Amino acid sequence: MLSLGGLAFAAPWILTALAALPVVWWLLRIHPPAPRRLTFPAVRLLLGLREVEETPAHTPPWLLLLRLLIAALIVVAAARPLLDAPPGAQRAGPLALVIDNGWAAAPGWERRIALGEASIEAARLENRAVLVAATAPAPSAGGARAGFAIGSPGRAADAMAALHALEPRPWPVDRAAFADAFAAALPATDAAETIWLSDGVADGDPADTERFIAALAAAGPLTVYLDPPEERAPAMLPPAADGAGLTLRLVRPAPGPAQRAAVRAVAADGRILARQAVEFEAGAATAERALDIPPDLRNEIVRLTVEGQASAAATVFLDERYRRRPVGLASGGGFESSQPLLSDLYYLERALAPSGDVRRIRLDAPIDGDLSVVALADLGRLAGDAAANLAGWIESGGVLVRFAGPRVAEGVDNLVPVRLRAGGGRALGGALAWETARGLGPFPDGSPFAGLAVPADVEVRRQVLAEPSPELDGKTWAQLDDGTPLVTAERRGAGWLVLFHTTANAEWSSLALSGLFVDMMKRIALLGEGVAGGDPAAILPPVSSLDGFGRLGGPDPLAAPIPGRDFAAARPGPGRPPGEYGDPERRRALNLGGDDLAVRALGALPGDPVVKTYAQARLRDLRPWLLAAALALALADTLIGLRLRGRLPAFFRRRAAALAALAALAFAAVPTDPAAQEAAGAPSLAAADIARHTRFAYVETGDPVVDRISAQGLAGLSWVLRARTAIETGPPVAIDPAVDELAFFPLIYWPATDSGPPPGDAALARVDAWLRRGGLILFDTRDGSPSMRTAETPRGDRLRRMLRGLNIPPLRPVPPDHALTRAFYLIDRFPGRWDGGDVWVERYEGGVNDGVSSIVVGGNDYAAAWARDADGFPLYPVVPGVDRQREWALRFGINLAMYALTGNYKADQVHIPAILRRLGRAAPEAME
Repeated sequence: MLSLGGLAFAAPWILTALAALPVVWWLLRIHPPAPRRLTFPAVRLLLGLREVEETPAHTPPWLLLLRLLIAALIVVAAARPLLDAPPGAQRAGPLALVIDNGWAAAPGWERRIALGEASIEAARLENRAVLVAATAPAPSAGGARAGFAIGSPGRAADAMAALHALEPRPWPVDRAAFADAFAAALPATDAAETIWLSDGVADGDPADTERFIAALAAAGPLTVYLDPPEERAPAMLPPAADGAGLTLRLVRPAPGPAQRAAVRAVAADGRILARQAVEFEAGAATAERALDIPPDLRNEIVRLTVEGQASAAATVFLDERYRRRPVGLASGGGFESSQPLLSDLYYLERALAPSGDVRRIRLDAPIDGDLSVVALADLGRLAGDAAANLAGWIESGGVLVRFAGPRVAEGVDNLVPVRLRAGGGRALGGALAWETARGLGPFPDGSPFAGLAVPADVEVRRQVLAEPSPELDGKTWAQLDDGTPLVTAERRGAGWLVLFHTTANAEWSSLALSGLFVDMMKRIALLGEGVAGGDPAAILPPVSSLDGFGRLGGPDPLAAPIPGRDFAAARPGPGRPPGEYGDPERRRALNLGGDDLAVRALGALPGDPVVKTYAQARLRDLRPWLLAAALALALADTLIGLRLRGRLPAFFRRRAAALAALAALAFAAVPTDPAAQEAAGAPSLAAADIARHTRFAYVETGDPVVDRISAQGLAGLSWVLRARTAIETGPPVAIDPAVDELAFFPLIYWPATDSGPPPGDAALARVDAWLRRGGLILFDTRDGSPSMRTAETPRGDRLRRMLRGLNIPPLRPVPPDHALTRAFYLIDRFPGRWDGGDVWVERYEGGVNDGVSSIVVGGNDYAAAWARDADGFPLYPVVPGVDRQREWALRFGINLAMYALTGNYKADQVHIPAILRRLGRAAPEAME
């Protein structure tokens, strides 16, 4: 391939034919145009003839130049000129296409795939081998890490299939490990051309990035594609939980202009509990905002999502660690009102406030069933029915936490996990004590406190002692450095009984003054729902998993269970996708976004590779335009020849129809990409040609990738309709509702985008009039989760604002008995490329348009699921990739086409028995 700046030729050897242009000049010059023919007139008409000879002896120079230009255009078109060709078309060696497919690549995945397709196509034109490699490690069976198995360069067709099989992973890339595998697969002797489709996010140590760049550059010239940092999507970190609520935290790769994002709080049943706007200030890389939600709804939140962001980093799961538990406090001391700083409950109340709703309770009244934890500070003996009430409450799942003190040391009832030794307890330190104050020992493996760091400055000066017993070790959750139990617990029924052998204030120990005390109380508060810190010996299997686009599905079949003792330190990766682990009743969240998540943008790349943005990567094949120009000039040359011979008027009179056919052929014969040809739309087609065939249309959005997918999708749907039904449809047509006539089309596909100007009032007025005449529009937000109740995504918000300009009734999800569910196939779901969300139609079933809904709203990117190549194979993978998902998507498309063309005739079938009965009664009367 020959490259001249931004212009390249896929077959440059054909340009040698330009050397024959002088010979063509000579041949055309010595052969003058045919002489003008005149029918011999009457003699009297000879007086009107001019005597000047008008037939030249040689072809005029300007006509020679015109014909030479036609020949040159044909030769250059045959050489396949490519404008803005990717750099992979500049060498004779193999092409290595390296693609970042971690979580950060998901928001712009379509652009990366489009650029990869163009690069592979350019390499195919010159018969170059192609290697496609991804930088995110892939899991293998059993959850083990498969690492990087990079093969060798092969056929472009195989590389294209490998490219389409790629999808973003819900974990970070590992460029350091990839560099070793890549260097082994493509040594420097291969002289390969390398293209890195980067996600623009650094992956930790800058030395790893330098090593990665060096490995790519060693194989051959390197070109890097990335987006400007200010255009990259933000990620969400787990919220900060405090006593007042949750604080949302967002981070973006680099500081930039002011930016606004919206976060949704979602319940387990999919309800949107709250929507909170979070704003990045200009020049800031982080943004925080308190989530404004009523306290009684906070415990219903199961996940937080950033609207409009198709990435695993846009979703954070909330498990029991973020629930607020109702906690009741009671004390046997008398300082609560007079000296609050010396109160038994002062430090306890502040330690429990971040994890629960703390309230003071009275033990002489029945225990509130809503309470999750009850803490008693130095209450020795419970009077009256208090002990019985607490015992029954524990059996039903409550957690009772008791703290020692002078009253407990003097005597206690039976509501304790272990027997206590009488005698006032053990004194450590002080003038009259034999022993010095003791520190804390390590927490046992079976304790909920396992994994917490033990501060060296915590000292215990006094404690109540437990009677030795064989069960004491199994009931000990915390101990002193000499092995003496400090916290003991016992399971009773569905609840727990916990005893701190020291006070809840600083009188007997400094534990209440430490941060460890807060962490210990948080772990105990989690016991209220049976979650605790998790049984360290338990194995937590995956319950649900996120894919690379941030969509929640069932457990990944390659995901491995995580041991309970390792869960706190677990990070998402191959075999451990982000999601929920445990069991359906008690789930623990494994989030991609943690405080250690690398969101920093790539800095200056070592080695000075060629760096471009994805917006600059648009391969344009100039051959169709050159051939069209040559054809137009050839027609002009024909007309000029007829004019020189004096036959032009007669030609127009006798051959007007033939000339019109030639003009139509000139437009139809332009060879181009099918999607581009379909996207040419109504302006290039006559009204008669559009009306001759049933055609579907799609609205041009201005985004070339979206428009191409729309054209491919409707073309694929038309192909399936012709194969399975009696519907014969022509190629789809691209339209602009503001200028094009809509009456020709029974169905219009309108994809939503994140940007671009909204339709004007004139366009909405034309669309509204077309809908009243019986038209049908499928609006597709393409984000997988449409909802008409709240502004969930930017696309959905733009769609709702646009629908307010149309005269349509309220919308509702498709009911089970709707004609759309049985127009051709019997279906009860409507997936596309994504499988989620609802499909919405007009609320009424009668009246205008015979009860046929003129609006259908979905969000599953249906065109991408319908799209097929020239051989009938799917162009884009479906997510989550269930075997029958694409078949369901095609069946929905067929039902939609039938619904648009036939209306609700399926719904009328319920009246057939009544109609037949009426006909049966009428028949005898007619015979009489």
